[in-house]
Amino acid sequence: MSERRSAREVLALLADPGSFRELPAPAGESAPDGPLGWQGYDASRARAAERTGEAESVVCGTARVAGTDAVLIAFEFGFLGGSLGERTGDRLVAAHAHARAHRLPVVPLIATGGSRMQEGMLALTQLQRVARASALTRRAGLPQIAVVRDPTTGGGWATLGAGADVVLALPGAQVGFAGSRVRPPDADPAAYTAEAQVAAGSADAVVAPDRLKEVLGTWLRLLTAPAAEAPVPPALGAAGLPATGWEAVANARDPRRPRAAAYLDGLFDRRVLISGDRCGGTDPDGMLCGFGERDGRGVAFAAQTGTATRPAGYRTAARLIRLADRLGVPVLTLVDTPGAASGADAERQGAGAAIAEVFQAVADARVPMATLVIGEGGSGGALALAAPGNTWATPDSYFSVIAPELAAAILKRPPEQVEATAGQLRVRPQDLVELGVVRGIVEPADHPRFPAT
Repeated sequence: MSERRSAREVLALLADPGSFRELPAPAGESAPDGPLGWQGYDASRARAAERTGEAESVVCGTARVAGTDAVLIAFEFGFLGGSLGERTGDRLVAAHAHARAHRLPVVPLIATGGSRMQEGMLALTQLQRVARASALTRRAGLPQIAVVRDPTTGGGWATLGAGADVVLALPGAQVGFAGSRVRPPDADPAAYTAEAQVAAGSADAVVAPDRLKEVLGTWLRLLTAPAAEAPVPPALGAAGLPATGWEAVANARDPRRPRAAAYLDGLFDRRVLISGDRCGGTDPDGMLCGFGERDGRGVAFAAQTGTATRPAGYRTAARLIRLADRLGVPVLTLVDTPGAASGADAERQGAGAAIAEVFQAVADARVPMATLVIGEGGSGGALALAAPGNTWATPDSYFSVIAPELAAAILKRPPEQVEATAGQLRVRPQDLVELGVVRGIVEPADHPRFPAT
């Protein structure tokens, strides 16, 4: 179990000194013992107020977090288990309205057991109000970064938590739709943890409390200060161009060739990753997605790592591109895959639909996009990530409609004709330039042919 801090303690942990300003509570009074006339409800609230010093289960205000202004919504679990009632809903809606009026990101700091039983369905319907407020903030192009504390269950997780653009979680926190008292008695408790939600692709990272301000501040800065363009990095491998198609394929498959992580590390001063497709899947070995900082500005990236990309990787990339587009952050994609994963498991996980999501996200994007092919460009599984009209290639890469071996097999050619088939497919970087598939060949930074984009 994670350490449970009060709302004010969490705010003090994250807000720059002296910067927190509490928002006024919306006007309104509750009927005696609440809307249901629940006997003893007023007394319960009074005890909660005396114990916590709060008038409701959330404290809302503005603050700077590592230099970036934001609206913070801190849940007080000590006040009736951080539950949501009508007055809670009023505060949450007002906080989002303030964020939209002042163009500020929203950071819910969640610790809740769900809707308040003493207010019945009127409490449950606050989730609709919260979802509407969040949708309006999303439509306004403002980021929402949730921090899920212990515990985060019920409707609070299913709206403010899991519905946020980025979800950070404290170690060991209980996180899940079902709280500990309502889940099946034989349920594995390990499934209802922050770590399990990250593994399932429903949260992005587990962050230790002593690093939370730094990490949250980085996210806020990257999502609110976008770069003007997507930079194309210089090549990191050799500058020489391949003489034959098969040489291009061999160069791209060379295990010593620089991979995505090296390009990202060289391009960005720092970077943070999103994780998961929000559908139960992750592909950390096949796709790196996140935001990087370059010259103080944010750039989104989706980078294949040289393996066969799985459906969860494509869905995560589509999620990244759509988020960046909504926030006005330019997108760099790095293409490097022999192709999409093609096994039975990939088909059962919706490979075709996942690749289609990426094609559609790229086609819909209004922000600047750029692509660099840094290795293998294997068929549609690679093309899905390519920016139309702004794709570049390194000297040690290739792009092909199909792998030469598979092309030869389909044409019923013997194995000794695979190399010749690679030449016929015209997969070399210089062939791609001549065909108009890529704009140019990106050389190492000190090479005179390095393009200006």
